[in-house]
Amino acid sequence: MRTKHEGVHEAPQRPVVSVVIPVKDDSVMLERCLAALAAQTRLADEVIVVDNGSSDDSVQTAEAAAATVIGCLEPGIPAASSRGYDFAAGDFIFRLDADCVPPASWIENSLKSFQDHPDVAALTGPARFIDGPAILRAPLAAVYLFTYTVATAPALGHRPLFGSNLAMRREVWESVRKSVHRDDPELHDDLDLSFHIGERHRVRYVKTEAMGMSMRPFRSASSFRQRTYRGFRTVAVHWPRDFPPHRWSRMLVLGYQSLAASMRANR
Repeated sequence: MRTKHEGVHEAPQRPVVSVVIPVKDDSVMLERCLAALAAQTRLADEVIVVDNGSSDDSVQTAEAAAATVIGCLEPGIPAASSRGYDFAAGDFIFRLDADCVPPASWIENSLKSFQDHPDVAALTGPARFIDGPAILRAPLAAVYLFTYTVATAPALGHRPLFGSNLAMRREVWESVRKSVHRDDPELHDDLDLSFHIGERHRVRYVKTEAMGMSMRPFRSASSFRQRTYRGFRTVAVHWPRDFPPHRWSRMLVLGYQSLAASMRANR
């Protein structure tokens, strides 16, 4: 006798997607970012705007776009981003900045990459400048991202995550949420997250349409100096534990253990 469930194939459950946007006094660009998220080929299930003490109408802009707004009293992007990740209900957590304009297929393509690569914990991808002198946009974006990768990959032992174009599995965030340096406003939160995720989990670069972003890093010498200082500081706070020879050796051991466990499971 056949039960009512025999021969019936249940449709795979649709994954829940949360998008986190830390913001402080960026209402105009936030409105543009939220409009681009509303035009995605695969909409997010929730968009979370983390207000980090704005004095402009960023909160009202987010509410007008039907985003969920939460506050973060602790100063700095690391605190605001972490607050958003903690609040997110999604199976996948996406992150971008208020000055970003995601391509329409951003969420859809990222989910497909996670589906195609179940061993991948977090994704990052390319970006392009959408303001500033047109002739400088492409070369400056290439130099900016190339320098970021080349300067940080030796310290990490793998490709870094880029905060303007980032997605991760929820369970991966849960595994590192207590160890990230969320209380230091003078860190790059994406680089810090790279240290904590990349040691035990795989980070993948997705070659899809580039994320649009503002050329603000190059608008003033002081802004560029601050970003550079924060980069060095983010690396330094992980030493001596993550001094490259120590970190690389530890990652080799972890990689060997993971491979051995996989081989035993497949016997």
